[in-house]
Amino acid sequence: MSDFDWLFFTEVLVGGLLSGVMYSLVAIGFVLIYKTSGVLNFAQGAQLLFAALTFVSLVERDLHFVPALAITFALMVIIGIAIERAILRPLTNKPPITLFMATLGLSYVIEGAAQLLWGTQVHALDLGIEDIPFDVGGVFISQFDIFAAAVATGMVALLSIFFRYTRVGLAFRAVADDQFAALAVGLRLPWIWATVWATAGLVALVAGLLWGARLGVQFSLSLVVLKALPVLVLGGFDSVAGAIIGGLLIGAAEKLAEVYLGEYFGGGIEGWFAYVVALAFLLVRPSGLFGQKLVERV
Repeated sequence: MSDFDWLFFTEVLVGGLLSGVMYSLVAIGFVLIYKTSGVLNFAQGAQLLFAALTFVSLVERDLHFVPALAITFALMVIIGIAIERAILRPLTNKPPITLFMATLGLSYVIEGAAQLLWGTQVHALDLGIEDIPFDVGGVFISQFDIFAAAVATGMVALLSIFFRYTRVGLAFRAVADDQFAALAVGLRLPWIWATVWATAGLVALVAGLLWGARLGVQFSLSLVVLKALPVLVLGGFDSVAGAIIGGLLIGAAEKLAEVYLGEYFGGGIEGWFAYVVALAFLLVRPSGLFGQKLVERV
C-alpha cells in the first residue's frame, strides 16, 4: 500500500461525489412526487429535457438569461400543475402500475411536444462557467463540477427550509406521513399535490440546465432519470435525505469502480456498475437506507 497514490484516489473520489450531487438533484424530483402521492414519476426525465430545451431555445432567440429563465420556470410550473390535474387526479386510488404507465406515456407526450415546439437539433448550453480544472492542495477539481454541486446543494437547502418551516411545507409533510390524517384535519390534498408537482417542475428546470450544460441539450438528456434509479434504491424512494446520500454513494462508487476495477472488465463499467450495486442492495435492504419499511399484518 506504500505505492498507493492517495492524492489520485482523493481526486477521483471528489469527482465522484460532485457528480453524485447532480444525481441527487434528479432523484429529489422523484422523491417529492412519490412521497406525497405514491407515484413513481417516470416523466421526470422528459420534464428535465423540456425545461433545458425551452430555456436554450429562448436564449438562442436573443432573449436574455433572466427573462428566459423566468418564462421557462413559469412554463414548468404550469406543466406540473396540468399533469396533476388532467392526468393523475382522475387516476387517484388506481393501482400503482396504472399510475406508473400513465407517467411513462406522459414522458413521450412531453418529448413530442418539445420536438414540435423547438425541433430535434442538439444545442450547446453555456451557463458562463468554464469547465477548467484547478488545483486544490494537489487535487484537480473541475470548476463546472463545483458550480453544479453548489447550485444543487443550494436547491436542496432551499427545499429543506421550505418544507420544514413554511405552512405549505408542513402540510406537505403531513400528507407524506398520513394522507387520511391530513384529510381529517382539513388539508386540501389536490392543492398540496399541485404545489408538489409545481416544485418538481422547478427541480426539473435546475437539473435540466446543469445536465444540459454538461452533456448538451439533446433528446437523450431525458435518460438522465435512469441515473437516479440506483440512487433511489440506495436511499429510499420516500426520503430526501436518502436521495442526497444515495447520490453521493453512487457517484463515488461508479467513479472509483471505473478507475480501479475497470481494467479487469475491459473498461466502461461506470455506465452499469451503479445498477449492480443497486441490485445487490435490493436483496439486502429493499426499502433503502432511509426508506420506510412496509409492515404487513397477517
